[in-house]
Amino acid sequence: MTVATPHQVAVLALAPVVPFDLSIPAQMLAAVETRAGHAAYDVRTLTPDGSPVPTVSGYGITPQGDLSLLEHADTVIVAGTRCPDVVENGTVDPRVAEALRAARQRARLVSLCTGSFVLAAAGLLEGGRAATHWRYAQQFRRLFPTVDLDIHPLYVADRGILTSAGGAAAIDLCLHLVREDHGSSVANRVARYNVVAPMRDGGQAQYIEHPVREDAEASTAGARALMMEHLDRRLSLKDLAAHCHMSVRTFTRRFRQETGLSPAAWLTSARLRHARHLLESTELSVDDIAARAGLGSGTNLRQRMREALDTTPSAYRRAFRSSSAAQAPEPARAT
Repeated sequence: MTVATPHQVAVLALAPVVPFDLSIPAQMLAAVETRAGHAAYDVRTLTPDGSPVPTVSGYGITPQGDLSLLEHADTVIVAGTRCPDVVENGTVDPRVAEALRAARQRARLVSLCTGSFVLAAAGLLEGGRAATHWRYAQQFRRLFPTVDLDIHPLYVADRGILTSAGGAAAIDLCLHLVREDHGSSVANRVARYNVVAPMRDGGQAQYIEHPVREDAEASTAGARALMMEHLDRRLSLKDLAAHCHMSVRTFTRRFRQETGLSPAAWLTSARLRHARHLLESTELSVDDIAARAGLGSGTNLRQRMREALDTTPSAYRRAFRSSSAAQAPEPARAT
């Protein structure tokens, strides 16, 4: 019996590398096995010359190879780095840039956190959309003005290149890779095995500012609860502010401080989450789902899903119905 070759994943570490980022691909992707018990992914870490590199946490990492690993990789992941040349000057070792550009011709490219600086420095993000850690957004925009940086989502997929926001957003992106390769059911099982949410709602924006005190008089949580209870209703800013005993101006400012979004943007996101739930769990038509989620028409729902998720309602429904992954690989089980 022929054993399928595992999907080759090469994870690039540039000194000093962020160890959290570096650990996530192996943890999430190596947790997937075929039904025959074989690894679905072969995850290997590399450095430019194959030598150990320091991490930002003070200890070193020994890689499994050098840039030659990129030549046979199906997916290339660039871990977050604090390399001064990269994050301060926007430059990268020419050998690394050349290897990444060559890999782009045949492999899926992914960056985690500030790994997007590496891809941008190699000229791979020019004219496209990308994500990075919100803390480094101003620096990224200064160094790479031709890249459309979006710090709101947890990850961005554009032209076959995927980039994640900071920190744990790397987990969300790796789960997305599993979902893309093997279906929703497998990704959900990997998430359960690692005790994380299979798909987090919201985005990085909610973490940029420290939230205000959640007390009865200051919080806008009551308005959010009201909106969630009546997604299909039109609630004015005046109504929402009055519900929280605030002026419209104070409410709008406070709401953005607490959520990172305007009330309108937050409501649209909540409606889209509900529409996704209905697509996954019901047989309702797209128009019915749009109406129940407060998005009006199927046309509007299609537009919102294209903008937010780069997909259509029908494609999303196919991908997230449990039957779609019936023959897909399963995650490894703890021993």
